[in-house]
Amino acid sequence: MSLDLSFFRSESSQRLRAEGVCGSILRVLDRRGVAGPAEAHARITAGTDLDTLHTWLNRSLVVTDVRDLFHD
Repeated sequence: MSLDLSFFRSESSQRLRAEGVCGSILRVLDRRGVAGPAEAHARITAGTDLDTLHTWLNRSLVVTDVRDLFHD
């Protein structure tokens, strides 16, 4: 019996993963008390590239200003 794993490679699955990482970034920032402008929140929630989002998630653990998430 073979399993159909196509969903896990689908656009819907990718979007769900991205939404989960976006939520994690926002939660970490909130718990750490790192506030930022609405534009930063919008940029995070609009993110779709998982590599970029994971970079931002890692940075969210240490930044003191939300704008620092976006600097290379």
